[in-house]
Parts: sequence; structure tokens; C-alpha cells
Amino acid sequence: MFKNEDIICISSIDWDFIWQQHQEIMSAFARAGNRVLFIENTGVRSPGLADAKRLKKRIFNWLKSAKGFRRERENLYVYSPLILPFPYLRIARWINRVILRRSLNRWMKLMHFNNPLIWSFLPTPIVLSLMEDISHKAFIYYCTDNFAATSKAAKKILGYERKVLQKADIVFATSKQMADYCRKFNNNVTRVPIGVNTAVFLDAEKLARQKPPELSGSGQAIVGYIGGVRQSIDQKLIEYCAKKFPGYTFVFIGPIQTNISLLKRYKNIVFLGQKPHAELPAYIKYFDACIIPYRKDDYTDNISAAKLNEYLIMGKPVVTTNLAEIEYFNQENGNILYLASTREDFAEAIFKAVGDKDKQLNEKRRLVAMNNSWENKIEQMAGIVSACINEPFGEEVNWQDKFIKIYIGFRKKALRVLMSVVFVWLLLFYTPVMWYLAKPLKINQPPKKADAIVVFAGGVGESGKPGQGYEERVKHAVELFKQGYAEYLIFSSGYVYTLKEPEVMKAVATSMGVPEQAIILEEEAKNTLENVLYTSDILEKRQWKSILLISSPYHMRRAFMVWKKNAPGITVTYTPVEDSLFYSHPHKDKNGKIIMRRISTDQIKAILHEYLGIVYYWLRRLI
Repeated sequence: MFKNEDIICISSIDWDFIWQQHQEIMSAFARAGNRVLFIENTGVRSPGLADAKRLKKRIFNWLKSAKGFRRERENLYVYSPLILPFPYLRIARWINRVILRRSLNRWMKLMHFNNPLIWSFLPTPIVLSLMEDISHKAFIYYCTDNFAATSKAAKKILGYERKVLQKADIVFATSKQMADYCRKFNNNVTRVPIGVNTAVFLDAEKLARQKPPELSGSGQAIVGYIGGVRQSIDQKLIEYCAKKFPGYTFVFIGPIQTNISLLKRYKNIVFLGQKPHAELPAYIKYFDACIIPYRKDDYTDNISAAKLNEYLIMGKPVVTTNLAEIEYFNQENGNILYLASTREDFAEAIFKAVGDKDKQLNEKRRLVAMNNSWENKIEQMAGIVSACINEPFGEEVNWQDKFIKIYIGFRKKALRVLMSVVFVWLLLFYTPVMWYLAKPLKINQPPKKADAIVVFAGGVGESGKPGQGYEERVKHAVELFKQGYAEYLIFSSGYVYTLKEPEVMKAVATSMGVPEQAIILEEEAKNTLENVLYTSDILEKRQWKSILLISSPYHMRRAFMVWKKNAPGITVTYTPVEDSLFYSHPHKDKNGKIIMRRISTDQIKAILHEYLGIVYYWLRRLI
């Protein structure tokens, strides 16, 4: 066993989930004097309602820890990352990469966690990103599941899994079929099926001198199952056997991960929930037969069931469906299992197993499990890893090849970044995408008679330059005034640039023929909320109930939301400047020449400013 190494484990389960190879292997490395950071499951698909409990637990773990990091035991730390649950969405992957890179870099720097081994149980985009972002001694991929077969959504993983396999320095696989598949993409593949913790199970007699109370009062025999009660279990098969043997009690120990309403109708089928891993021997000891009742499909054919060796080390007869990997295990170990391909065969095998009292066969089962101990398997894997990380450099040409490979990889990465920047630049500036995004901001209603025409001035205007933005608004207001839509103009702004902006607006209006007595100035407002509040005070004092509101086209949505929340008694007709010069985006110039550039940086900033303003007001509950 190697020592004094730093290891980052990218797990496919959470630390507090059912005890499996993930916790077993990393705990062994930590006990041996290595430091381990165990990153909890980052997912192979987007979560659904069934994942709500797990997500709630993740959030709780993050809150009670130091930004997601906690010390689980000596040399072993757990990271519960909070990331966007869309593993294949490009923007989500980018955001998640930034989150993980920053968090991990800070933690690794604080802990002096340098040049680690990266050991992954997942073949996802996140794994590829971490492998690129973290300098490491070696990358190990342990292929424990046929992830693409778990759901339709998970099929997206196939392309990324191939890349992970190609980049891995070492690949371990739990089943023969998965090992054969992995060898298509990597030559350094070793089959390492799931083992058993002998230290826990060999002390079963000391732990369980008395039958657990939940098993008291059972029928003629106890047929037991340990592990997650999930979709892979053939519930119709269990129902058939429960009906066939009403005197037997079928006991399931493990978390419920699927709908079991079919089986809960039967009194001789009992669900005891999840038990601590160290307590499992106390239950298995009193099983007359143990079962693995999985449906046979592409996923289960690749399963190396942890429970198999846990049953065998207790000397128990095992009845299982004819899964490909279990058939291979049975052939390797002298056909010690009861295999069945039909419900009838499975039920018959249970009957035989319950009556199986052969002590020599029991000892043979124990011996098989001892040979499959985690101690042996972890030593086997550790030896392969040690050979990899301690392999000396070959001839001088080897380091040159590696340097060139790194350089080419950097050049490809830089090219991808450049192409992404160019793509985003073209998307923003040479397509109408920003105008489509801006469209919901615009409200434009036909003008109608009102008590007053209110103009919200622009301050520094949409352009960000003082003295711009108000002219076209004043002009539009004067036109409506002359058409007789209202007898008064209200100019609202607290902006000062040499002169107060409302006074400048008044001067423009009077120069266009509006009488001074028809103009009212509001000179305090510094933002949209104050525009609304101070203007509504003027309206209330004069008992005016309706206005025409003039501002820039894309400011109307925020103005509408503020009026609705803070002055609902005023009837507002939204009549923005129709052809704002600032927001113009012609396809052709005055000579008829096609203009490719459709939006400016200032226009993008102005549109984003409005969206940010709406978010800010919403967070402050002003709208």
C-alpha cells in the first residue's frame, strides 16, 4: 500500500449513502496514511422529484460545513458541492467548473494538498474539467456502473465516458463486460469486482448472539435481501415467491428508492429500512437464504453486487437471477450460487436454499468471500497505482514527447477559448439576439386623454453621457401636448449637470411653444422609484388620476412594475419615445448599404442595466 499521497476522489454517491466501494476504498487509503478529499456525487443526469431528499441532505451538509468542506475522520475530508444540476448544459458546465475550481484551489492551498492522485467513479464533463484544472500525479477511473443504461437522460454520458477512458492512466472495472468495453479505449484496464470487509463480517457471532427484535416472530424461514430497494428489483418476482411461500418471511434491509406499493400489500414481505453497515451481519446471520432478485437488463448484467460476498462470508446460500457478471462469478468460484432464469426456477431455488444445511458448502462460501476481501482487492489496486506513479522516465525523447503533447493540448484549449469568444461576440453584435431579449422590456400603448403628461428624464441617458436622452423625450411630450392629450407637462429628474435637468427640459419645451404655466418640475428624484413616488405626490395634491408616461422604450417595464406596486391608484398610459435614436438598429445606412453590425456596446449595457434594475428592485421588494 502506498503512503503519504494526496487523493481527490470524485464519487458517484454521497458519503452518507449506503456503504459501498467508494467509502471502503477511500477509508482504507486514509487509514494507510494518505490524505483523501471525497467529493460527493455531482450527478450523471438532472435530478427529479425522487432526488428531493438527497438534495435537501446536500444543502444541509453544505450549511453545517465550512463552505461544503468537512473533516469526516482522520486523513479523510468530504466536500459537498452546491452546483447547477445540469451536467451536460454548456453554460451550466462552465459555471460549475468555475465554482469547483475556485473552491478546490482554495481548500488545496490551505491544506497544502499538492499534486494529488485523482480517483474518479464518474465519467462526466465535471471529471474532465477537474482533470484539466488540477495538476495531478495520475488519473484513475474505476468503472463501477453502466451509467448509460440507468436512464434515458444518462445516455448523454457515453461520449464523455470515452474521453475519460482515453485520458485515464489506470482503469479498474467491476465486471467482465465493462472491462471488455473499457479496453476498446484504454489498454491499462484491470477487472476488480466488488469485495467484502472481512473485519466487519467475521465478528458477526460476537455482534449478534440474539436475533434482532425486528426478525422475531418470523415464519418458517427468513429470506433476506440487503441493499437499496430500487427499480432494478423485480417486484413481480418477489410477489410470485411471497405467494408461493406464504409461510416464509421476505425481509428487505436498505433505503427505499422506488415505489413498493405492490409489495407492501403482503404481510410476509417486510421492509426494515437502512441499517448501519456494521450491523448487517447481525441480520444476515438469521437469514435462511439470501437473494439478489434483479431484473436482467443492460444495467444489471454489469453489476458486481457488494451484497454477494457479504452473504457468502456469512456462509449463506444465495439465490440470484442469471445476471451476466454473477454467472461469470459463479463459474470462477465452483458454481456455489443458485441461479435462476424464470420465476418458477427462482422460487424452486429459494426452497432448496432454505433447506441447504451443508456445513462444508458453507465453509466453501466463506473461503470464496475471504479471497474476495477488500483488503486483497485494495492492495491489488494500490500496487498497480504505485507502479504507475513511481515509473521512472524513459529515454530523453519521452519527456520531449510529453512536453509536445502538453503544448498541443494547451494550444487546442486556447483555440477553443478563442473560438468561444468569437462566437459570443458574433452572437451579440451581429445577430438580433439582444433585441429579442430586450423585447419584453418594452411597453407601448396608444395615447389617450389624461390629466398630465409625465416625462422621466434620463440623467446621463442611455448612452451613459450627461446631457443626452432627454431631448427626444421632451420633443415627444410636446407633440402629445399640442395634440391635446393633456394640459400639463411634469418633468421629473434630480440630475444636475451644470444646470438642473428639469430646468433644461423646461427651456426646451417653452422654446417649442409650451406655456410656462403648463409645466411642473419635480427636481429631487434620483431613480425610478423616486420618480414614481415624487410624481405621485404632485398628482395627489392636484387630485389628478391619469397620466401619459414618457421615457425610453426599454425602461417601460421597470416603470410599469414600480407604478403598479407603489402608486396603484394612478391610471398610467405608457407612451415611450417611438423611434429612439439611441436604440436604433437599422439594417441599412442612408445610402442603402447593408449594415452588419446591429447593436452597440452602449446599447447592450443599457438593456442589461434594465434587467439588473428589475432584479435589484425585486430583491428589495420594491416591485
